[in-house]
Amino acid sequence: MAGRNLKMLLVTLAALLAAGTALADPPGPASDGERLRPGLYPAAPVPEGFGVPAEPGHPPFDIDWSIGLKGTLTGSTDGSSFVTTLTPQFTAIHEGRRTDLTIEGQADLARPQDGRIEVPALRLGLSSTTALDRRTRLSGRAALELSRQLPGTPGLDPRIIEPPHILTGAIGAGIERRFGRFNLGVNGDLSRTLYGPTTRTDSGLTDNSDQNVWSGEARLRLGYQATPILEVFGEATLGRDWFDRPAPGLGLRTDATGRALRAGLAGKWNGILSASASIGVGQHDFDAPGIADITTRLYDVKVVFTPDPTLNLTAALSTGIEPTGADSAGTARVSHRAVAEIDYTVNSWLRLRASADWGHSTLEGSDETERRHGFGTGADYRLGKHTALAADYRYGHSDNSRSGVFDAHTVSLGITLRR
Repeated sequence: MAGRNLKMLLVTLAALLAAGTALADPPGPASDGERLRPGLYPAAPVPEGFGVPAEPGHPPFDIDWSIGLKGTLTGSTDGSSFVTTLTPQFTAIHEGRRTDLTIEGQADLARPQDGRIEVPALRLGLSSTTALDRRTRLSGRAALELSRQLPGTPGLDPRIIEPPHILTGAIGAGIERRFGRFNLGVNGDLSRTLYGPTTRTDSGLTDNSDQNVWSGEARLRLGYQATPILEVFGEATLGRDWFDRPAPGLGLRTDATGRALRAGLAGKWNGILSASASIGVGQHDFDAPGIADITTRLYDVKVVFTPDPTLNLTAALSTGIEPTGADSAGTARVSHRAVAEIDYTVNSWLRLRASADWGHSTLEGSDETERRHGFGTGADYRLGKHTALAADYRYGHSDNSRSGVFDAHTVSLGITLRR
């Protein structure tokens, strides 16, 4: 019995000794008498069938694009015209953890009846929003646009043969912050507008460089959330216009400081109805003592009604003071505008649209006034996932104290290819 136990002990000792030798000098290229160092572990092999490929990377931008081709027939007081328009555009969206970035671009290429290729508009825009925290949001924007109306455009002064090119660049930034029930917003914008010459039947070539202007504006908005639905707010605006040259008819620069103060209500109810209304006063004070300052009441109303996802109704009324623009007399334009729109989705293939608008503007420092009204209707029909047809009819009427009455009927039919 003792001999058997001794024999088992000797076998066990031999097995432990063999195991210790194997651990001290493992077989293979790494054995070479090296011992395993602390913290260094051999990697276990992974069978080929169990290997997991790396997750595919996502592109930094989600890009969408479309190309539209449209034919437009216009019959107006000055005759009829036909224009073919090609409209390529793109949108690139980046959605980050805190910052969302959007880049947009569009070009309008037109071919009137005379066969020339015109570029009525080129646009490039950049916008971003950043959530600094749960209560603070920062926004930024920049845009560059080159535009030019086509000769014979409805509403354009019939005495204009070649409208001017207009180049506009703008940048802006803003910040919004919630303090309990209070909402505070501060925004600032700076823009530069350059006007090319105009060719007219009555005065030939008109230089519009006196309308080249720098414009800056700062806005402060403070709102109080009286109820979960209703907000009471006040808004103050301070603006400034710097012109390059004196106005030819006045011999004075129309540089001015604009001020506006508004108070109003805004509300949202259950995603069905949103509305805002404000009333205030606006002042446009010219630097030159020989130019009369402008003071006017300001109205701003907007209502959006969406009883279900297929129907959307919008109505808006606004008042503003702005520069006169190219080929215009006067010191500033005071305009009142109203618009109503309806959008109804019949089914996944058909969408119907209708709109109506009204406007009245006065050129201060001049006897020129203008009244406008019009309406339109249209439909969009999807031929497939990437193709849609659009048909529109538009009527416009204007009565200008200098150029007279103008009426225009416009019919257009187009097709759009989307990504």
